[in-house]
Amino acid sequence: MEFYELIKNRYSVRSFTGERVKKESLDKILEAAHLAPTGCNFQPQRILVLNTTEAIEKLQKCTRSHFGAPTALLVCYNKDECWTRKYDGALSGPVDACIVATHMLLAAENEGVGCTWVMHFNPFKMREEFNIPENIIPVALLVMGYAAEDAKPHPYHSEFRDMCETVRYEKF
Repeated sequence: MEFYELIKNRYSVRSFTGERVKKESLDKILEAAHLAPTGCNFQPQRILVLNTTEAIEKLQKCTRSHFGAPTALLVCYNKDECWTRKYDGALSGPVDACIVATHMLLAAENEGVGCTWVMHFNPFKMREEFNIPENIIPVALLVMGYAAEDAKPHPYHSEFRDMCETVRYEKF
């Protein structure tokens, strides 16, 4: 799919068929994560693939925003493996995890897999349900599957602020 067509057509799918994401498509989505740039290429991302009935049942204890998706990817970072900005000690991990999640979100669209980025989850419950160590920090949850026939974009999906409100050119 042509890139601008892909980003224009992609929307957050919140209604899925029960079919799990095909392994070939899931492999391509995960490859997109593997290729994503990270701070100094330290690759601190850790991705938990939730693709079984048991895993999805556990997920449902951690968020109500799963939308019945048959597959999910929990994107985390290892705080011990991040690049650290020397000026203020900021870790690259949250940004790295978001870059990785964005790559997977777009790869999912390219594969014909509907996907929604969910930040509304309980990270403490995630840690408990999936035995996530303390140094691994959950950032984003991508719920995914094949869009149901009734799936449609949110009503605000195609409403945008004028670019002059969000972009500023600095004068030299």
